[in-house]
Amino acid sequence: MDTLETRELRYFTAVAEELHFGRAAERLGIAQPPLSRAIQQLERRLGVRLLERNRRGVSLTGAGEVLLHEGRAALDATTAAARRTRRAGGADSPGGPRNRLVLAVKAAGSHELLRKLLDAYAAEPDAAEIEVLPSGMCEQEEMLRDGRADAAFMHAPFNSLAGFDSEELLTEGQSAILPARHPLAARTTLSLADISDIPGLPLARWPRHGIYPPGPGPEIHDQTQLAQLIALGRTAAVFPDSARAWLWAEHTAVPLTDAPAVVTHLAWPAHSRSLALAGLIRTAAQL
Repeated sequence: MDTLETRELRYFTAVAEELHFGRAAERLGIAQPPLSRAIQQLERRLGVRLLERNRRGVSLTGAGEVLLHEGRAALDATTAAARRTRRAGGADSPGGPRNRLVLAVKAAGSHELLRKLLDAYAAEPDAAEIEVLPSGMCEQEEMLRDGRADAAFMHAPFNSLAGFDSEELLTEGQSAILPARHPLAARTTLSLADISDIPGLPLARWPRHGIYPPGPGPEIHDQTQLAQLIALGRTAAVFPDSARAWLWAEHTAVPLTDAPAVVTHLAWPAHSRSLALAGLIRTAAQL
C-alpha cells in the first residue's frame, strides 16, 4: 500500500509529537481506543513498526521518524492547497472579490522596499489584492509551506530558502540598535565584538523555529516588546539597516563594520502556478 490518507497522517503525527496516546487523543478530540487501533492498522498496511511501546512510554522507530518528517510536509501541503485555492476562488465569480495574495514580511524590516513593491504592483493591470502579513523571526518559511502566505520577504542568512524559488531584491548592512543614552550610542561605528558582551546590556534573543538560543538576554516575542526594552536600557539588538524606519527617539542605530550583509529575497513555493503571483514576481524583478 503506497497511499496514505490525511486522517491517518494527522493521527500518527499527533501521537508522534505527543509520544502519549492519551494526550494525542485529547488533542484530536477522539477516544484513545480508536486512535490506538488506527495506528496499529497503519503499521500493518505499511508493513513497518512506527512506534515502540513499553512501560516507559512511547518512542519513535527509525521508520516513525521518517513518517513524522514526511507526514508534516504532506499535511502542510494539503492545508496550503486548501488555503490558496480559497484565496484564488473569488476571482472566478462574476462580481466577486479580486484574486488575493498574502505576502509575509518580518516586522520591522524592509519598509521602503515593501512600499515600493506594493505601489509598483498596484499600478499593474489586473493586479491582485495584496494582504501584508507581519511575522516573527523565521516564521515566513512555515507560512509559505502551510499556505498562510503565497510569497514572503526572506532575509539571508537568517531565513532558509531551501525548497523555494526566489528573486534577490536588496543587499544591506547591519546596525546595532542601542538605548540612545548608552555610551556606545555615541560611536560612529561598532564591531560585533563591541556589542557581544556589553555589561548590563545583553543582546535580545529571538526564537528560531520556536526555540530560543541560550544567553542572558531577554526572550523577545514581538517588535513592540523589543522596542520598549531597548528604550529602557535593558537590551540591545542587531538588525538590517532598513530597520531604522521603526526606531523610537529613545533608540540609536550604529553601523556594524564586520556584520555579514543581509540579502532580502522575495520567495515563493517552487511549485506555484499562480498567475497573480507571477505578476508580483515580475514587478519585484523590475524594482
